[in-house]
Amino acid sequence: VNNCFIIFGPNLIKFIYYILRYLQTIMSNTKPSIPKGMRDFTSEVMFRRNYIFETVKSAFECYGYAPIETPAMENVKTLTGKYGDEGDRLIFKVLNSGDYLSKVNLDENTDSKSLTKQIVEKALRFDLTVPFARFVVQNRNDITFPFKRYQMQNVWRADRPQKGRYREFYQCDADVIGTDSLLCEVELVQLYDDVFTKLNIPNVDVCINNRKVLSGMVELMGATDLFDQIVIALDKLDKIGVDKVKEEMESKGVKKEALSILDTFLNTKNVGDLFSLLENSLIGKKGLEELQFVIDNVTELGLQSANLVFDITLARGLNYYTGCILEVKANEVQIGSIGGGGRYDDLTSNFGLKDVSGVGISFGIDRIYLVLEELALFPNNIDVSTKVMFANFGDDEAAFCLPLLKQLRAAGISSELYPSNAKMKKQMTYANSKGVQFVIIVGEDEMESGMLSIKNMESGEQSNLNITDLIKKLS
Repeated sequence: VNNCFIIFGPNLIKFIYYILRYLQTIMSNTKPSIPKGMRDFTSEVMFRRNYIFETVKSAFECYGYAPIETPAMENVKTLTGKYGDEGDRLIFKVLNSGDYLSKVNLDENTDSKSLTKQIVEKALRFDLTVPFARFVVQNRNDITFPFKRYQMQNVWRADRPQKGRYREFYQCDADVIGTDSLLCEVELVQLYDDVFTKLNIPNVDVCINNRKVLSGMVELMGATDLFDQIVIALDKLDKIGVDKVKEEMESKGVKKEALSILDTFLNTKNVGDLFSLLENSLIGKKGLEELQFVIDNVTELGLQSANLVFDITLARGLNYYTGCILEVKANEVQIGSIGGGGRYDDLTSNFGLKDVSGVGISFGIDRIYLVLEELALFPNNIDVSTKVMFANFGDDEAAFCLPLLKQLRAAGISSELYPSNAKMKKQMTYANSKGVQFVIIVGEDEMESGMLSIKNMESGEQSNLNITDLIKKLS
Protein backbone atom coordinates (compact mmCIF):
# COMPACT_ATOMS: atom_id res chain seq x y z
CA VAL A 1 0.00 0.00 0.00
CA ASN A 2 2.87 2.39 0.84
CA ASN A 3 4.48 1.71 -2.55
CA CYS A 4 1.12 2.31 -4.31
CA PHE A 5 0.75 5.56 -2.38
CA ILE A 6 4.23 6.70 -3.51
CA ILE A 7 3.74 5.65 -7.15
CA PHE A 8 0.06 6.54 -7.79
CA GLY A 9 -0.68 9.19 -5.18
CA PRO A 10 -3.51 9.39 -2.62
CA ASN A 11 -6.43 9.94 -5.02
CA LEU A 12 -6.06 6.61 -6.85
CA ILE A 13 -5.69 4.75 -3.56
CA LYS A 14 -8.90 6.36 -2.30
CA PHE A 15 -10.62 5.42 -5.55
CA ILE A 16 -9.59 1.76 -5.25
CA TYR A 17 -10.64 1.73 -1.58
CA TYR A 18 -14.16 2.98 -2.36
CA ILE A 19 -14.52 0.55 -5.27
CA LEU A 20 -13.66 -2.35 -2.95
CA ARG A 21 -16.13 -1.08 -0.32
CA TYR A 22 -18.84 -0.80 -2.98
CA LEU A 23 -18.21 -4.36 -4.22
CA GLN A 24 -18.28 -5.62 -0.65
CA THR A 25 -21.65 -3.93 -0.09
CA ILE A 26 -23.12 -5.50 -3.23
CA MET A 27 -21.89 -8.97 -2.30
CA SER A 28 -22.96 -8.80 1.35
CA ASN A 29 -26.47 -7.38 0.82
CA THR A 30 -29.16 -9.76 -0.38
CA LYS A 31 -32.02 -8.45 -2.47
CA PRO A 32 -35.00 -7.70 -0.17
CA SER A 33 -37.95 -10.01 -0.70
CA ILE A 34 -40.99 -11.51 1.01
CA PRO A 35 -42.23 -15.13 0.97
CA LYS A 36 -44.45 -16.21 -1.91
CA GLY A 37 -48.12 -15.63 -1.29
CA MET A 38 -47.44 -12.73 1.12
CA ARG A 39 -47.85 -9.07 0.18
CA ASP A 40 -46.96 -5.52 1.12
CA PHE A 41 -49.78 -2.99 0.78
CA THR A 42 -49.15 0.58 -0.35
CA SER A 43 -51.08 3.48 1.17
CA GLU A 44 -53.31 3.64 -1.92
CA VAL A 45 -54.19 -0.03 -1.58
CA MET A 46 -54.78 0.29 2.16
CA PHE A 47 -57.21 3.18 1.70
CA ARG A 48 -59.20 0.97 -0.68
CA ARG A 49 -59.02 -2.06 1.60
CA ASN A 50 -60.18 0.09 4.51
CA TYR A 51 -63.16 1.20 2.42
CA ILE A 52 -64.19 -2.47 2.14
CA PHE A 53 -63.47 -3.17 5.81
CA GLU A 54 -65.55 -0.20 6.94
CA THR A 55 -68.46 -1.19 4.69
CA VAL A 56 -68.46 -4.76 6.01
CA LYS A 57 -67.94 -3.69 9.63
CA SER A 58 -70.83 -1.20 9.55
CA ALA A 59 -73.13 -3.93 8.18
CA PHE A 60 -72.02 -6.39 10.87
CA GLU A 61 -72.76 -3.91 13.63
CA CYS A 62 -76.05 -2.88 12.05
CA TYR A 63 -77.18 -6.53 12.35
CA GLY A 64 -76.17 -6.72 16.01
CA TYR A 65 -72.83 -8.55 15.76
CA ALA A 66 -70.12 -7.68 18.32
CA PRO A 67 -66.35 -7.78 17.62
CA ILE A 68 -63.84 -10.24 19.08
CA GLU A 69 -60.24 -11.17 18.25
CA THR A 70 -58.30 -14.40 18.68
CA PRO A 71 -54.50 -14.88 18.52
CA ALA A 72 -52.64 -15.52 15.27
CA MET A 73 -51.29 -18.79 16.69
CA GLU A 74 -53.32 -21.64 18.11
CA ASN A 75 -52.24 -24.95 19.58
CA VAL A 76 -51.83 -27.28 16.62
CA LYS A 77 -54.24 -29.82 18.15
CA THR A 78 -56.92 -27.07 18.17
CA LEU A 79 -56.76 -26.78 14.38
CA THR A 80 -55.98 -30.26 13.07
CA GLY A 81 -58.78 -32.70 12.32
CA LYS A 82 -61.36 -29.97 11.65
CA TYR A 83 -60.77 -29.25 7.95
CA GLY A 84 -60.31 -32.71 6.42
CA ASP A 85 -57.04 -34.21 5.21
CA GLU A 86 -56.53 -31.63 2.44
CA GLY A 87 -57.17 -28.74 4.81
CA ASP A 88 -54.84 -30.16 7.47
CA ARG A 89 -52.02 -30.27 4.93
CA LEU A 90 -52.40 -26.52 4.35
CA ILE A 91 -51.93 -25.54 8.00
CA PHE A 92 -48.78 -23.48 8.63
CA LYS A 93 -47.04 -25.16 11.56
CA VAL A 94 -44.65 -23.25 13.86
CA LEU A 95 -41.48 -24.88 15.22
CA ASN A 96 -41.12 -25.05 18.99
CA SER A 97 -38.88 -22.37 20.49
CA GLY A 98 -35.28 -23.01 21.53
CA ASP A 99 -33.38 -26.22 20.84
CA TYR A 100 -36.42 -28.11 19.62
CA LEU A 101 -34.37 -31.12 18.47
CA SER A 102 -32.79 -31.81 21.87
CA LYS A 103 -35.76 -33.83 23.14
CA VAL A 104 -36.57 -35.64 19.91
CA ASN A 105 -36.61 -39.45 19.94
CA LEU A 106 -35.35 -40.74 16.61
CA ASP A 107 -35.47 -44.36 15.47
CA GLU A 108 -35.80 -46.31 12.24
CA ASN A 109 -39.59 -45.71 12.21
CA THR A 110 -39.34 -41.91 12.49
CA ASP A 111 -40.90 -40.14 9.52
CA SER A 112 -41.86 -36.52 8.83
CA LYS A 113 -45.31 -36.94 10.38
CA SER A 114 -44.07 -38.42 13.66
CA LEU A 115 -41.18 -35.93 13.78
CA THR A 116 -43.57 -33.00 13.31
CA LYS A 117 -45.57 -34.09 16.36
CA GLN A 118 -42.42 -33.87 18.47
CA ILE A 119 -41.17 -30.47 17.29
CA VAL A 120 -44.43 -28.58 16.61
CA GLU A 121 -47.00 -27.54 19.21
CA LYS A 122 -48.39 -24.36 17.59
CA ALA A 123 -49.75 -23.32 14.19
CA LEU A 124 -51.00 -20.19 12.44
CA ARG A 125 -54.78 -20.10 12.30
CA PHE A 126 -56.26 -21.60 9.11
CA ASP A 127 -59.59 -19.83 9.41
CA LEU A 128 -61.57 -17.86 12.02
CA THR A 129 -64.35 -20.39 12.69
CA VAL A 130 -62.43 -23.11 14.54
CA PRO A 131 -60.65 -20.57 16.80
CA PHE A 132 -64.08 -19.01 17.40
CA ALA A 133 -65.47 -22.37 18.57
CA ARG A 134 -62.50 -22.71 20.93
CA PHE A 135 -63.12 -19.13 22.14
CA VAL A 136 -66.80 -19.88 22.84
CA VAL A 137 -65.96 -22.94 24.95
CA GLN A 138 -63.30 -21.10 26.96
CA ASN A 139 -65.50 -18.04 27.52
CA ARG A 140 -68.91 -19.73 27.80
CA ASN A 141 -69.48 -18.33 31.31
CA ASP A 142 -68.88 -14.75 30.14
CA ILE A 143 -70.97 -14.59 26.95
CA THR A 144 -74.73 -14.57 26.39
CA PHE A 145 -76.24 -17.15 24.06
CA PRO A 146 -77.16 -16.90 21.29
CA PHE A 147 -73.86 -15.10 20.76
CA LYS A 148 -73.43 -12.96 17.65
CA ARG A 149 -69.83 -12.10 16.87
CA TYR A 150 -67.85 -10.66 14.00
CA GLN A 151 -64.13 -11.01 13.47
CA MET A 152 -61.83 -9.34 10.93
CA GLN A 153 -58.31 -10.80 10.99
CA ASN A 154 -55.58 -12.48 8.97
CA VAL A 155 -55.47 -16.21 8.32
CA TRP A 156 -52.71 -18.32 6.77
CA ARG A 157 -52.74 -21.31 4.42
CA ALA A 158 -49.80 -23.16 2.88
CA ASP A 159 -51.51 -23.08 -0.51
CA ARG A 160 -50.13 -22.61 -4.01
CA PRO A 161 -50.31 -18.84 -4.68
CA GLN A 162 -52.34 -17.67 -7.69
CA LYS A 163 -54.69 -14.83 -8.61
CA GLY A 164 -57.07 -14.27 -5.72
CA ARG A 165 -55.42 -17.00 -3.61
CA TYR A 166 -52.69 -16.06 -1.14
CA ARG A 167 -50.88 -17.68 1.75
CA GLU A 168 -51.77 -14.79 4.04
CA PHE A 169 -55.12 -13.11 3.62
CA TYR A 170 -57.92 -11.40 5.50
CA GLN A 171 -61.25 -12.90 6.46
CA CYS A 172 -64.26 -11.01 7.78
CA ASP A 173 -66.63 -13.42 9.56
CA ALA A 174 -70.04 -13.07 11.16
CA ASP A 175 -71.39 -15.99 13.24
CA VAL A 176 -74.34 -16.76 15.47
CA ILE A 177 -73.78 -19.58 17.96
CA GLY A 178 -76.09 -21.11 20.54
CA THR A 179 -79.21 -21.51 18.38
CA ASP A 180 -80.32 -23.82 15.57
CA SER A 181 -82.93 -21.39 14.24
CA LEU A 182 -82.95 -21.18 10.45
CA LEU A 183 -83.85 -17.50 10.78
CA CYS A 184 -80.10 -17.02 11.23
CA GLU A 185 -79.47 -18.37 7.73
CA VAL A 186 -82.13 -16.00 6.38
CA GLU A 187 -80.44 -13.08 8.15
CA LEU A 188 -76.98 -13.99 6.86
CA VAL A 189 -78.22 -14.08 3.25
CA GLN A 190 -79.66 -10.58 3.81
CA LEU A 191 -76.34 -9.48 5.32
CA TYR A 192 -74.50 -10.64 2.20
CA ASP A 193 -77.01 -8.76 0.05
CA ASP A 194 -76.63 -5.55 2.09
CA VAL A 195 -72.84 -5.52 1.85
CA PHE A 196 -72.66 -6.22 -1.88
CA THR A 197 -75.37 -3.66 -2.53
CA LYS A 198 -73.39 -1.01 -0.63
CA LEU A 199 -70.24 -1.96 -2.57
CA ASN A 200 -72.25 -1.69 -5.84
CA ILE A 201 -71.09 -5.12 -7.04
CA PRO A 202 -73.54 -6.23 -9.77
CA ASN A 203 -74.77 -9.70 -10.72
CA VAL A 204 -73.93 -11.48 -7.45
CA ASP A 205 -75.22 -15.01 -6.81
CA VAL A 206 -75.56 -16.28 -3.24
CA CYS A 207 -75.52 -20.03 -3.88
CA ILE A 208 -77.15 -22.31 -1.29
CA ASN A 209 -77.22 -26.05 -0.59
CA ASN A 210 -77.41 -28.30 2.45
CA ARG A 211 -74.95 -30.93 3.63
CA LYS A 212 -77.88 -33.12 4.76
CA VAL A 213 -79.10 -33.19 1.15
CA LEU A 214 -75.63 -34.32 0.08
CA SER A 215 -75.70 -36.96 2.84
CA GLY A 216 -79.00 -38.23 1.43
CA MET A 217 -77.54 -38.36 -2.07
CA VAL A 218 -74.47 -40.27 -0.87
CA GLU A 219 -76.77 -42.61 1.06
CA LEU A 220 -78.67 -43.43 -2.16
CA MET A 221 -75.32 -43.98 -3.89
CA GLY A 222 -74.54 -46.65 -1.30
CA ALA A 223 -71.33 -44.87 -0.32
CA THR A 224 -72.04 -43.43 3.13
CA ASP A 225 -68.58 -44.43 4.34
CA LEU A 226 -67.05 -42.35 1.52
CA PHE A 227 -68.99 -39.15 2.26
CA ASP A 228 -65.91 -36.99 2.94
CA GLN A 229 -64.11 -38.14 -0.20
CA ILE A 230 -67.22 -37.58 -2.35
CA VAL A 231 -67.79 -34.09 -0.96
CA ILE A 232 -64.14 -33.13 -1.46
CA ALA A 233 -64.29 -34.33 -5.09
CA LEU A 234 -67.66 -32.60 -5.71
CA ASP A 235 -66.22 -29.34 -4.34
CA LYS A 236 -63.76 -29.34 -7.27
CA LEU A 237 -66.48 -29.52 -9.94
CA ASP A 238 -66.03 -25.91 -11.12
CA LYS A 239 -62.26 -26.37 -11.40
CA ILE A 240 -61.85 -29.81 -13.01
CA GLY A 241 -65.24 -30.64 -14.56
CA VAL A 242 -67.70 -33.46 -13.99
CA ASP A 243 -65.68 -36.19 -15.75
CA LYS A 244 -62.60 -35.61 -13.59
CA VAL A 245 -64.82 -35.49 -10.48
CA LYS A 246 -66.25 -38.90 -11.37
CA GLU A 247 -62.75 -40.28 -11.98
CA GLU A 248 -61.65 -39.07 -8.57
CA MET A 249 -64.72 -40.60 -6.92
CA GLU A 250 -64.08 -43.93 -8.64
CA SER A 251 -60.48 -43.87 -7.48
CA LYS A 252 -61.75 -43.47 -3.91
CA GLY A 253 -64.00 -46.52 -4.23
CA VAL A 254 -67.34 -45.18 -5.54
CA LYS A 255 -69.00 -47.77 -7.81
CA LYS A 256 -69.77 -46.89 -11.42
CA GLU A 257 -73.50 -47.58 -11.07
CA ALA A 258 -73.62 -45.09 -8.19
CA LEU A 259 -72.40 -42.34 -10.50
CA SER A 260 -75.67 -42.47 -12.46
CA ILE A 261 -77.44 -41.41 -9.24
CA LEU A 262 -74.94 -38.55 -9.01
CA ASP A 263 -75.88 -37.48 -12.56
CA THR A 264 -79.57 -37.40 -11.61
CA PHE A 265 -78.85 -35.04 -8.74
CA LEU A 266 -76.48 -32.84 -10.76
CA ASN A 267 -79.19 -32.35 -13.39
CA THR A 268 -81.74 -31.16 -10.80
CA LYS A 269 -82.11 -27.38 -10.63
CA ASN A 270 -85.01 -26.92 -8.17
CA VAL A 271 -85.28 -27.92 -4.51
CA GLY A 272 -88.86 -29.15 -5.02
CA ASP A 273 -87.74 -31.72 -7.59
CA LEU A 274 -85.51 -33.43 -5.00
CA PHE A 275 -88.28 -34.43 -2.59
CA SER A 276 -89.26 -37.43 -4.72
CA LEU A 277 -85.61 -38.47 -5.13
CA LEU A 278 -84.95 -38.32 -1.38
CA GLU A 279 -88.31 -39.63 -0.10
CA ASN A 280 -86.57 -42.68 1.42
CA SER A 281 -83.78 -40.68 3.11
CA LEU A 282 -84.66 -39.12 6.46
CA ILE A 283 -81.55 -36.96 6.57
CA GLY A 284 -82.01 -35.92 2.94
CA LYS A 285 -85.62 -34.84 3.54
CA LYS A 286 -84.57 -32.91 6.62
CA GLY A 287 -82.02 -31.01 4.54
CA LEU A 288 -84.61 -30.23 1.87
CA GLU A 289 -87.04 -28.86 4.49
CA GLU A 290 -84.31 -26.58 5.86
CA LEU A 291 -83.43 -25.38 2.36
CA GLN A 292 -87.06 -24.71 1.49
CA PHE A 293 -87.56 -22.68 4.69
CA VAL A 294 -84.58 -20.42 3.97
CA ILE A 295 -85.38 -19.97 0.28
CA ASP A 296 -89.07 -19.22 0.95
CA ASN A 297 -88.32 -16.63 3.63
CA VAL A 298 -85.58 -14.88 1.66
CA THR A 299 -87.86 -14.81 -1.40
CA GLU A 300 -90.70 -13.29 0.62
CA LEU A 301 -88.44 -10.61 2.15
CA GLY A 302 -86.71 -9.92 -1.16
CA LEU A 303 -83.09 -9.05 -1.91
CA GLN A 304 -81.79 -5.68 -3.13
CA SER A 305 -79.18 -6.77 -5.66
CA ALA A 306 -78.08 -10.38 -5.05
CA ASN A 307 -79.76 -13.55 -6.32
CA LEU A 308 -80.33 -16.59 -4.06
CA VAL A 309 -79.56 -19.63 -6.21
CA PHE A 310 -79.97 -23.30 -5.27
CA ASP A 311 -76.88 -25.23 -6.39
CA ILE A 312 -76.80 -28.99 -5.78
CA THR A 313 -73.10 -29.08 -6.70
CA LEU A 314 -72.18 -26.76 -3.80
CA ALA A 315 -70.36 -28.88 -1.22
CA ARG A 316 -67.92 -26.73 0.82
CA GLY A 317 -65.05 -29.10 1.52
CA LEU A 318 -64.58 -28.19 5.21
CA ASN A 319 -65.50 -31.08 7.48
CA TYR A 320 -67.33 -29.12 10.16
CA TYR A 321 -70.36 -28.08 8.05
CA THR A 322 -73.55 -30.02 8.85
CA GLY A 323 -76.51 -28.05 7.45
CA CYS A 324 -77.13 -25.16 5.06
CA ILE A 325 -74.04 -24.03 3.16
CA LEU A 326 -73.54 -20.78 1.25
CA GLU A 327 -71.11 -19.51 -1.36
CA VAL A 328 -71.04 -16.15 -3.14
CA LYS A 329 -69.97 -15.55 -6.73
CA ALA A 330 -69.49 -12.27 -8.60
CA ASN A 331 -70.50 -13.31 -12.11
CA GLU A 332 -68.93 -10.29 -13.84
CA VAL A 333 -65.40 -11.40 -12.84
CA GLN A 334 -63.82 -14.84 -13.19
CA ILE A 335 -62.24 -15.16 -9.77
CA GLY A 336 -64.02 -17.91 -7.80
CA SER A 337 -66.05 -17.36 -4.65
CA ILE A 338 -65.93 -14.05 -2.79
CA GLY A 339 -67.65 -15.39 0.31
CA GLY A 340 -68.91 -18.55 1.91
CA GLY A 341 -70.17 -20.17 5.07
CA GLY A 342 -72.69 -22.51 6.60
CA ARG A 343 -74.19 -24.28 9.60
CA TYR A 344 -72.02 -26.32 12.00
CA ASP A 345 -73.76 -28.32 14.73
CA ASP A 346 -70.91 -30.10 16.41
CA LEU A 347 -67.80 -27.89 16.29
CA THR A 348 -67.67 -26.89 19.95
CA SER A 349 -67.90 -30.55 21.02
CA ASN A 350 -64.27 -30.87 19.87
CA PHE A 351 -63.45 -28.68 22.87
CA GLY A 352 -65.84 -30.27 25.38
CA LEU A 353 -69.10 -28.34 24.86
CA LYS A 354 -71.82 -30.42 23.19
CA ASP A 355 -75.13 -29.52 21.59
CA VAL A 356 -74.21 -25.96 20.63
CA SER A 357 -75.15 -25.18 17.04
CA GLY A 358 -73.74 -22.27 15.08
CA VAL A 359 -73.86 -20.74 11.63
CA GLY A 360 -71.69 -18.13 9.99
CA ILE A 361 -70.46 -16.50 6.82
CA SER A 362 -67.17 -15.06 5.65
CA PHE A 363 -66.26 -12.27 3.23
CA GLY A 364 -63.15 -12.82 1.09
CA ILE A 365 -61.74 -9.28 1.27
CA ASP A 366 -58.86 -9.88 -1.15
CA ARG A 367 -61.11 -11.23 -3.89
CA ILE A 368 -63.71 -8.53 -3.26
CA TYR A 369 -60.90 -6.00 -3.74
CA LEU A 370 -60.00 -7.56 -7.10
CA VAL A 371 -63.65 -7.49 -8.20
CA LEU A 372 -64.01 -3.79 -7.29
CA GLU A 373 -60.73 -3.01 -9.01
CA GLU A 374 -61.53 -4.90 -12.21
CA LEU A 375 -65.00 -3.36 -12.47
CA ALA A 376 -63.71 0.13 -11.52
CA LEU A 377 -66.15 0.34 -8.59
CA PHE A 378 -63.97 2.07 -6.01
CA PRO A 379 -65.35 5.57 -5.26
CA ASN A 380 -63.22 8.59 -6.12
CA ASN A 381 -61.12 10.26 -3.43
CA ILE A 382 -61.20 7.39 -0.93
CA ASP A 383 -57.39 7.39 -1.07
CA VAL A 384 -56.97 11.06 -0.06
CA SER A 385 -55.27 11.17 3.34
CA THR A 386 -54.73 14.95 3.51
CA LYS A 387 -57.39 17.49 2.59
CA VAL A 388 -55.46 20.65 3.47
CA MET A 389 -51.73 21.40 3.44
CA PHE A 390 -50.09 24.57 4.69
CA ALA A 391 -47.09 25.58 2.61
CA ASN A 392 -44.01 26.37 4.69
CA PHE A 393 -42.26 29.74 4.11
CA GLY A 394 -40.08 29.77 7.22
CA ASP A 395 -40.09 29.61 11.02
CA ASP A 396 -42.34 32.61 11.63
CA GLU A 397 -44.92 31.51 9.09
CA ALA A 398 -44.86 27.91 10.37
CA ALA A 399 -45.41 29.12 13.94
CA PHE A 400 -48.40 31.15 12.72
CA CYS A 401 -49.86 28.11 10.93
CA LEU A 402 -49.66 25.67 13.86
CA PRO A 403 -52.69 26.95 15.84
CA LEU A 404 -54.69 27.16 12.57
CA LEU A 405 -53.72 23.55 11.88
CA LYS A 406 -54.98 22.60 15.34
CA GLN A 407 -58.37 24.21 14.64
CA LEU A 408 -58.77 22.37 11.34
CA ARG A 409 -57.96 19.02 12.94
CA ALA A 410 -60.34 19.70 15.82
CA ALA A 411 -63.05 20.16 13.17
CA GLY A 412 -62.20 16.74 11.72
CA ILE A 413 -60.47 18.11 8.61
CA SER A 414 -57.30 16.17 7.72
CA SER A 415 -54.48 18.70 7.58
CA GLU A 416 -50.71 18.97 7.65
CA LEU A 417 -47.89 21.51 7.46
CA TYR A 418 -45.03 20.86 5.07
CA PRO A 419 -42.10 20.17 7.44
CA SER A 420 -39.48 22.46 5.89
CA ASN A 421 -39.30 25.71 3.90
CA ALA A 422 -38.24 23.94 0.72
CA LYS A 423 -38.75 25.48 -2.71
CA MET A 424 -42.42 26.02 -3.56
CA LYS A 425 -42.17 23.68 -6.58
CA LYS A 426 -41.09 20.83 -4.30
CA GLN A 427 -43.90 21.52 -1.85
CA MET A 428 -46.51 21.64 -4.63
CA THR A 429 -45.17 18.41 -6.16
CA TYR A 430 -45.56 16.76 -2.75
CA ALA A 431 -49.15 18.03 -2.47
CA ASN A 432 -50.00 16.76 -5.95
CA SER A 433 -48.51 13.31 -5.34
CA LYS A 434 -50.58 12.94 -2.13
CA GLY A 435 -53.77 14.16 -3.76
CA VAL A 436 -54.07 17.13 -1.40
CA GLN A 437 -57.24 19.09 -2.24
CA PHE A 438 -56.28 22.53 -0.92
CA VAL A 439 -52.93 24.22 -0.34
CA ILE A 440 -52.93 27.21 2.02
CA ILE A 441 -50.29 29.88 1.49
CA VAL A 442 -49.43 32.06 4.47
CA GLY A 443 -46.95 34.93 4.01
CA GLU A 444 -46.51 38.31 5.68
CA ASP A 445 -49.72 39.76 4.21
CA GLU A 446 -51.81 36.77 5.32
CA MET A 447 -50.30 36.88 8.81
CA GLU A 448 -51.22 40.56 9.15
CA SER A 449 -54.74 40.33 7.71
CA GLY A 450 -55.73 36.87 8.93
CA MET A 451 -57.06 36.13 5.44
CA LEU A 452 -55.57 32.90 4.15
CA SER A 453 -54.68 32.36 0.48
CA ILE A 454 -56.24 29.05 -0.56
CA LYS A 455 -55.48 27.20 -3.76
CA ASN A 456 -57.82 24.49 -5.05
CA MET A 457 -55.39 21.92 -6.43
CA GLU A 458 -57.92 20.36 -8.79
CA SER A 459 -59.32 23.51 -10.43
CA GLY A 460 -56.37 25.83 -9.83
CA GLU A 461 -58.70 28.51 -8.45
CA GLN A 462 -57.47 30.70 -5.60
CA SER A 463 -59.58 32.36 -2.90
CA ASN A 464 -59.10 34.19 0.40
CA LEU A 465 -60.87 33.15 3.60
CA ASN A 466 -60.28 33.48 7.32
CA ILE A 467 -59.90 30.27 9.32
CA THR A 468 -63.53 30.30 10.57
CA ASP A 469 -65.00 30.56 7.08
CA LEU A 470 -62.54 28.00 5.75
CA ILE A 471 -63.65 25.44 8.36
CA LYS A 472 -67.31 26.08 7.50
CA LYS A 473 -66.60 25.61 3.79
CA LEU A 474 -64.60 22.40 4.19
CA SER A 475 -66.95 20.89 6.79
